[in-house]
Amino acid sequence: MPHTYLFQPGVWTGVGTFWCGDGQPLPAEARTEVAHRTQCWLLSGTLKVMGSPPVEFVNAYWIEVPGRDGAAVKWTAENAGLGKLHGTFSVVGSSILSMYRSESSGYHGADHLRRIDDDSYESTGVLLIEDRRLSSWQVLLRRSTSTAS
Repeated sequence: MPHTYLFQPGVWTGVGTFWCGDGQPLPAEARTEVAHRTQCWLLSGTLKVMGSPPVEFVNAYWIEVPGRDGAAVKWTAENAGLGKLHGTFSVVGSSILSMYRSESSGYHGADHLRRIDDDSYESTGVLLIEDRRLSSWQVLLRRSTSTAS
């Protein structure tokens, strides 16, 4: 089964839940745009947490163009709060797993993208510092009818 998220340009939006380190659930909204260029793929993403006040996490990924099998793809990202992140997207059956770490701190985490159908993925992730969970999230992403360039 070919994956559509990440492997096809597009815009994805979604809603779900964000949990703070203390376990408090908060509503969240996500938006991700994937663009394919000759030299790399680009992913721009936001996760807006509806707390008081609302907080928005912004990421800009630079993704290596996958090799023939596309099973493991390296990426780097800039994040204002976490610094420069390095990670790998790995395709495992109906899932895309992303493991990442900060270049200069103890931040690390994972995101599991489970394919529901061509236009729907469930994203479940966690951010840790050393061995302590800072936050986690679960968002249902749906492909938008608008397209990325």
